[in-house]
Amino acid sequence: MISFRLGVDDLADTRFAISPLSQLMESLRVLRAPALHPLHRGWRHTVLDALAPADRPLLSALVGPTLALPDFLTPRPTAYAPTLDEELTAVRATPPDVVRLDLRAAHAPRPLPAALHPATAPGDGPVLELLDALCSLLRRYWQTALLPYWPRIRLVLESDITHRAGQLATGGARSLFSGLHPNLGWRDGVLSVDKMIGRHAVDGAGRGLRLVPSVFAHKPAPPISADAPPMLAYPGRGTATLWEPEPAPGASALTALLGAPRTTLLRLLAEPLPTVELARRLGVTPSAVSQHLRVLDATGLVTRARDGRRVLYRRSALGERLVSG
Repeated sequence: MISFRLGVDDLADTRFAISPLSQLMESLRVLRAPALHPLHRGWRHTVLDALAPADRPLLSALVGPTLALPDFLTPRPTAYAPTLDEELTAVRATPPDVVRLDLRAAHAPRPLPAALHPATAPGDGPVLELLDALCSLLRRYWQTALLPYWPRIRLVLESDITHRAGQLATGGARSLFSGLHPNLGWRDGVLSVDKMIGRHAVDGAGRGLRLVPSVFAHKPAPPISADAPPMLAYPGRGTATLWEPEPAPGASALTALLGAPRTTLLRLLAEPLPTVELARRLGVTPSAVSQHLRVLDATGLVTRARDGRRVLYRRSALGERLVSG
């Protein structure tokens, strides 16, 4: 079990973040252990077919035998949504001793695989060359594996954060942590992560907690090191719909009346949904969805209600009659 002792200051500084590098590194676990990630089977096959053979050994070596990831490649975000370039810049500044330590920790108790042997060479030169090669490799992998899908992935993450922020606002820390994952427990100011290989406790010490949702995580994943500041990657809500095809509006009188985008929205609103979730499902921006929702609301086809910080939309009785034909 790994635990975080969080004081009042830590809870006050509990923040969410969207980390491209965290998504990238978590996705390597999908390539390594497909049985744990059946939802991403199609994505995995597509990515493996597109990867350069020369890149595969080093990418595979970044995931330890227990699926651990080196801490320096999953740095704690310093902003809500840093860019990949900003995160890779931070990685390039990692001291060589930390690179060695984190790589060994990820692969313990086994020795480092051959692709990472420069980390065992004397002097800092080989480690710095390895670090540069890793950053270049991760950028290439990003271009192939995540960038084409990033708008959809980001909308899933933003929708999750909106939901979790509502839980925190209305139910406090206990409501938030109990809803993140069954492996998490919250009691007497301690957030515990069960079913972990590591066994250590981390004192927040006023550093706050960073919560990073991930579409590729299958369970909560804290840093390996007990010295790292409190951070937790966790499975994002709504990942199961990530690869669903966009709903196709049929050629109907309703489509002719409202247009395809508004008809599609009306069909989706059989259940209450926020703007960000509608945008994610349609693969468009929230602002585009908001424009259509304003029209549907003004014509009485949808109703809206506030849920904490979110506004939820749903078909009205008139909208139901139109959709039912």
